[in-house]
Amino acid sequence: MSLVEKAGLAVLRRLDPEVAHGLSIRALRTGLAGGLAGAMGPVTAPRLGTTLAGLQLANPVGLAAGYDKNAEALAPLMRAGFGFLEVGAATPRPQDGNPRPRLYRLTEDRAAINRFGFNNQGAEVIAARLAARPKGIPVGLNLGANKDSPDRAADFAEVLRLCGPHVDFATVNVSSPNTEALRDLQGKAALSALLAGVMAARAALPRPVPIFLKIAPDLTAAEIADIAEVALDARIDAIVATNTTLRREGLKSPHAGETGGLSGAPLFEMSTRVLARLSVETGGRVPLVGVGGIGSAEQAYAKIRAGASAVQLYTAMVYQGLSVVRQVALGLDALLARDGFANVADAVGTGRADWLSD
Repeated sequence: MSLVEKAGLAVLRRLDPEVAHGLSIRALRTGLAGGLAGAMGPVTAPRLGTTLAGLQLANPVGLAAGYDKNAEALAPLMRAGFGFLEVGAATPRPQDGNPRPRLYRLTEDRAAINRFGFNNQGAEVIAARLAARPKGIPVGLNLGANKDSPDRAADFAEVLRLCGPHVDFATVNVSSPNTEALRDLQGKAALSALLAGVMAARAALPRPVPIFLKIAPDLTAAEIADIAEVALDARIDAIVATNTTLRREGLKSPHAGETGGLSGAPLFEMSTRVLARLSVETGGRVPLVGVGGIGSAEQAYAKIRAGASAVQLYTAMVYQGLSVVRQVALGLDALLARDGFANVADAVGTGRADWLSD
């Protein structure tokens, strides 16, 4: 981490977390982000190149949804070292989300709690930005539903209809804990119906794109098995495991009792266990994206060995800055070399058993 990035992070940590989030996006747009010094694009190495649902990735380290909600900083993020980006979530109509304050740093736990509630500028505005994005690494969009929608399942299809022509993949997000009853859509019957509508919307696009499904970590083994079955039946292209958690065990921060989704370091073990179980249930027939608590190359490697074909991070940037992206990617290359893997794909699932014990 450069001195400039260190100083920038120190300033941001003195501010309200949501204000700091907005300023970090502005710093990227205006070229003031210290973590981009010397960054020219994705980290590349022969071992790191891989494929995810037909998408060619220079490296398997992606940006998780929730940071660039409105697709405002695509060009600088493409230079940060990521192999792919996911922006959003987008809803059909703009919405303000939940009342502030709604974002908390849990510094003692290297974590965050948010209850944003899908605040975004709406699918039409986001679609226009995506249409004008520069060429570069793959960019996907997280699909959401308006809080007051009479038909939330239809909202996902509508966002895909508007934005699908301008993205490389789209993620159905039924796992955010911050929109009331949204997680009910993870039930077998509701999820099957929702995905049928999304897949029909995809078929109508000029260029059908891969569809991902993002799930919660707060699932039983039976619920994971049901989701795997539905995903296979619907021919989903990848599953993202996982979103934030409602659990709070072992936290030290005074903000631990805030409502919302917990992300960051405490999520790592829980989300990796769900990932490994999902890998078993899908039998390798659906690629998985591991997300939750990644803050080091070792943790990214653990997700891959648990069954992930690619990984995503976000909260780690709050504590380590944007330079963490390159550190994780370069460290992952070294770990693959250390263990004799010729590429990422060769390592996928090789350590899954370590995460399946009770």
